[in-house]
Amino acid sequence: MTDHYFTDSPAATAGERRTVTVTLAGREVTVETAGGTFSPAGLDKATAILLDEVPQPPSAGDLLDIGCGWGPIALTLALRSPGATVWAVDVTERALDLTRRNAAALGLGNVRAVRPDEVPADTPFATIWSNPPIRIGKPAVHELLRTWLPRLAPGADAHLVIGKNLGADSYARWIADELGLPTERTASSRGFRVLRATRPAAD
Repeated sequence: MTDHYFTDSPAATAGERRTVTVTLAGREVTVETAGGTFSPAGLDKATAILLDEVPQPPSAGDLLDIGCGWGPIALTLALRSPGATVWAVDVTERALDLTRRNAAALGLGNVRAVRPDEVPADTPFATIWSNPPIRIGKPAVHELLRTWLPRLAPGADAHLVIGKNLGADSYARWIADELGLPTERTASSRGFRVLRATRPAAD
């Protein structure tokens, strides 16, 4: 079976890593990527759309990037909110190592690149941003969203980018119906939807 970017793999060697220049949080930065991670050539279209459309993240608290890859979303969160703690979650050591390297190179000491089970179970998130790995299949994506979205703090939002042809509208309905989180489409661009799911504020 062919390995995918969501199949665990060891950290990239020096010979496998390459540098690319991207714009994150309005800054041109140089980052390291490698084959075997999502979008190793640079910032993919869907993530770029998400980062263009999301509001300013909370300035403090715990922020989450689900499926961080080499780190564009987590790095943006950390650049925009240096006073917050950014959890960059992935299942591959290759992705986590690249995110750690990129955060260190940018002087971002507030990024925690970890596997899912390393995030403290009692941590509520002030926001969640994600370009979720839709190609792992709908049952696995449902489980991923079921694991993380209910951990939003009361009144907090999650912002997800999903391709229209990959079921964005059906995911929005599922999040609202199954997780009880009101969900709306906040942007639509070049075949992608940006969805906002909100945990209602406590009474």
